[in-house]
Amino acid sequence: MIKPINHDQTFLAQKAELATPADHNVVTDLQDTLKDNAEVCVGMAANMIGVNKRIVIFSMGMMNVVMLNPTIVSKENEYTTSEGCLSLTGERSTKRYKQITVKYFDIDFKEHTQEFSNFIAQIIQHEIDHCEGIII
Repeated sequence: MIKPINHDQTFLAQKAELATPADHNVVTDLQDTLKDNAEVCVGMAANMIGVNKRIVIFSMGMMNVVMLNPTIVSKENEYTTSEGCLSLTGERSTKRYKQITVKYFDIDFKEHTQEFSNFIAQIIQHEIDHCEGIII
């Protein structure tokens, strides 16, 4: 189900709880909401739709990737960039890394460790920041 975008800074600043297999409906809602906002958005975290769970989704080419309980296990090549967010107005400066390695579970709760780089890495870092209660 398409959900409204959460703009409550107090809620967004909370650290997310771990996702469980029972959170499958949250994944579906994130998929629907990202698809509905695809013209202006490349990634979302569950707290952006009012659910305080450690779940993110992002567009990678023609497919969307869901990560449950993602954590960055390594990062390299720091740089400064400007980002926007559906939950905020305008853009803000932030530090990111060009290459990251992320450990996460897929929607079937199968564990993965995967490397990402450049813009995809930037999107993932932004969404994991949401899970940590970090607002750009």
